[in-house]
Amino acid sequence: MPASAKRTSPASSKGLPRWNLSGLLANPEKDFVSLTKQMEKDVKSLEAQRKNLRNSISPQQFLKALKTSEALTSLASRLAAFSQLWFAENTKNQGARAFEAKVKDQLTRLGNRTLFFDLWWQQLDTRHATRLLKHAGDFRYYLESLRRLKDHTLTEPEERIVNLKNTTGRGALDSLYDVMTNGFSFSLRIKGSVKKLNREQLSSFVRHPSASVRKATYQELLGVYGSQSDVLGEIYKSLVLDWKNEGELRTYPSPVSIRNISNDIPDPVVTTLLKCCRKNRQIFQDYFRIKGKLCGLRKMTRYDIYAPQQGEKSSYPFQQAVRLVFDAYQQFSPTLAELARRVLEERHLDAKPANGKMGGAFCYSVHPERTPYVLLNYNGDARDIATLAHELGHAVHSMLAKQHSIFTFHATLPLAETASVFGEQLLSQALLQDATNLCVKQRLLLSQLDDLYATIMRQAYFVEFENQAHSMIAQGATLDAIANTYQNLLREQFGKAVPVGNEFQWEWLTIPHIYRSPFYCYAYSFGNLLVLALYQQYQEEGASFIPKYIRLLSQGGSQSPQDMLTPLGVDMMSEKFWQGGFNYIKRMVQTLEHTL
Repeated sequence: MPASAKRTSPASSKGLPRWNLSGLLANPEKDFVSLTKQMEKDVKSLEAQRKNLRNSISPQQFLKALKTSEALTSLASRLAAFSQLWFAENTKNQGARAFEAKVKDQLTRLGNRTLFFDLWWQQLDTRHATRLLKHAGDFRYYLESLRRLKDHTLTEPEERIVNLKNTTGRGALDSLYDVMTNGFSFSLRIKGSVKKLNREQLSSFVRHPSASVRKATYQELLGVYGSQSDVLGEIYKSLVLDWKNEGELRTYPSPVSIRNISNDIPDPVVTTLLKCCRKNRQIFQDYFRIKGKLCGLRKMTRYDIYAPQQGEKSSYPFQQAVRLVFDAYQQFSPTLAELARRVLEERHLDAKPANGKMGGAFCYSVHPERTPYVLLNYNGDARDIATLAHELGHAVHSMLAKQHSIFTFHATLPLAETASVFGEQLLSQALLQDATNLCVKQRLLLSQLDDLYATIMRQAYFVEFENQAHSMIAQGATLDAIANTYQNLLREQFGKAVPVGNEFQWEWLTIPHIYRSPFYCYAYSFGNLLVLALYQQYQEEGASFIPKYIRLLSQGGSQSPQDMLTPLGVDMMSEKFWQGGFNYIKRMVQTLEHTL
């Protein structure tokens, strides 16, 4: 952190903001009834328009049906958002869990009654679809995306069965994983006393100054998850088989293609991206060797990859974190800073750690005209400041796209990290510019490179693991074989630079994304390498880059990723493009090495 950032006592959870969800639902039970009544009216209105769904439908009739669907989606999004955010506050809250289950069931049933509209549109012949698209306006890319799934769509009765099955199948398994793992308790001995911790609290100790504490932290984390490997492993296998079976029903060419087609990213792009990541693992192996020297370690191990530089550990009050993030945003664009402030001013941010609270951090964008909600678990370390910059970036991204439909304001997954990672980059560079002390500069470079490792190389190898695990599970692999595969990929990733203990074979059990959203994680690698390219462009062009960047964010998800990136000179099919990001990282590693 900058030299001006004062070292303080550990951050207290007192005074940390809690969000206010009353803007979504003031009275959950009463509002559930009123919203579902309105949704029922919209469903009936759409059902009444079914008779118009034929080749000769007029653009006016088509847009009327589309806007009815939009209104219905807006109400459903509000109800779903409240149920999921309430559950995230405390996954042990039985009332919240019951309400979320009730909402899922209701939305599935209403959604099944309107499936006919999307299915009709997907099967409409190309000539008439092209005619209607000319009048679609902001709905165009959404409609094109639906037709992209045409060859993988089932009949209406089959789609209804899949939707109903998912509420008590895949959705239930996802919830079971959350309830089970968010309820885990961990014990860690620090200075002779044993602390009882939740996952978020325990995770902060992977950055502890003591190597023995870091080792004990990982052993406790992986020991607790590993002790439940039978249950967690079976949940994962069931989710993978569900993904496989539905994918085969829909005739997708491969498990990862399901994600790629949804993302509007060609398979070869993802293959090239992952290949480039794997080819550049030596950069991070070199980095960890250098980091080991700066941290005074005889030998860097997997327990130490997030080790802090030698020296006093700093803790930062939440208001100081807010100031640092807002100042960084303000220097780049007052517009971004103003939008970020609204998240706090409207009490849409929940930062206080609590038992049962969902781990990690996220931003939930409900509607184009509604300020997003942000969840953090703020413990006061430097990493938490970067997380605040990241999640507020997501919020700003959605808010800039407020002029779009609810169908098109969300960024597509490969571009979803563009604003969040750029926000982190702005924070890091602002702090580096202020750093006059060599030790502070080293610490900032270490923090930034730690993050780049975690969000590029680590995520790419998660997807490499998923590719192999999905294939293995389809062939009846044991949990031990799956764990061994994960361990082998870890050892390839770190090489001889960082020995990996056997307990890390169970680390995949701790990664929620591979349970909830298979093959999601390459979006982090994609987004981070993209941002490095965009940031280099900003450094070269200066202020003239800012309007182009804001225009990119303002498009939300209203165009394909390639169409949005082409004006910025990005060719995601080119390995040279992805290599440019790694060249930037390599220069950072060399800069760090020169400080030794």
